[in-house]
Amino acid sequence: MTDPTTRPGVGKPRTGDTPTGQPGEGPAAAGQAGQSGDTPTGQSGDSPAQRRERSLGRLGDRKRARLDELARATADPGGVSLYRDALRRLRRNPVAIVGAVIVGLFVLVALFAPLIAPHDPVQRFDELTRDLTVDSIPGATAGHPFGSDPLGRDFLSRMIHGSRQTLFVGVLATLIGLTLGVLLGAIAGAFGGWVDVVLMRLTDVMLALPSLLLAITLVAMASRSSQWTVIFAVAIVSVPIFARLLRGSMLAQRESDHVLAARALGVKERNIVLRHMLPNSLTAVIVQATLTFAVSILDAAALSFLGLGDPDINRAEWGLMLGVDGQRYFEVRPELAYYPALAIIVVALGFTLLGEAMREAIDPKNRR
Repeated sequence: MTDPTTRPGVGKPRTGDTPTGQPGEGPAAAGQAGQSGDTPTGQSGDSPAQRRERSLGRLGDRKRARLDELARATADPGGVSLYRDALRRLRRNPVAIVGAVIVGLFVLVALFAPLIAPHDPVQRFDELTRDLTVDSIPGATAGHPFGSDPLGRDFLSRMIHGSRQTLFVGVLATLIGLTLGVLLGAIAGAFGGWVDVVLMRLTDVMLALPSLLLAITLVAMASRSSQWTVIFAVAIVSVPIFARLLRGSMLAQRESDHVLAARALGVKERNIVLRHMLPNSLTAVIVQATLTFAVSILDAAALSFLGLGDPDINRAEWGLMLGVDGQRYFEVRPELAYYPALAIIVVALGFTLLGEAMREAIDPKNRR
């Protein structure tokens, strides 16, 4: 019997066999298998920390992709600024629409009063004056839908021209008050310190008095009452409101990031105030001007009603018509008081509704 260890071909590894006895898996094949990358982790030589970091990276990429997808789905293609968003919400707000319609009609009537009015507001008509008595004022007749005033003039024409006078007084008083208030508020908010203290204490004194009482006091101090004394009195009353509002907005802007960045870059303080702080603080002031316009109309009408306005009885102005004609002849013909009072209330309501809607639309807290 032959010894197996001495038999030919026994105990000798065959060509191509690996040490494990599997054909075709030599050292080169083993090296290729180690570099193939078909292992579950991708690379058999990575440490656990590297594999964990790579997994977190893939998870972060997926989260970022999802967030980008959601942002693209909810974003406005053209981008929406604060003012565009406010205008869009104003168009959807029924209160703003009602206020805008009232204000628009009032402005159109005031601007085109000479074309709309059927007659001259100071002309006296024979068909009206011949029926005038102490106890009787003609009502609606052919060609005179609102009847006559106590002097035989067409009341509808005077009402239409009175809108122009009311618009003139309200706009001019609001613009003067806005200009002076912005000036004081900008100085107080820009400089601060003792300048702010002095100006704000002055506005506090003015705010402590009722607006109508302050306006009456200012008109009474004039040597002769006129339309301009009413305008300036109403304007002065609104100055502390604008000054306080702008001053608060500018103080908030002083610590904002863009103002601090401008100071860090060495921008002059004057340029910071005029180009950065003031423009970003005027939005609330402009909205307040719409509300103040309604108050100016009411204050001007109240001064005229009390006899402190324009003494010219030929001038068509709603407050004057309400005070001189409506009050004196209320028992004879109450429509002389009803029509001007209703016009003043409706116009003031229109500006108030529009102003409140604008304030809500521009307020960033209400953005959805």
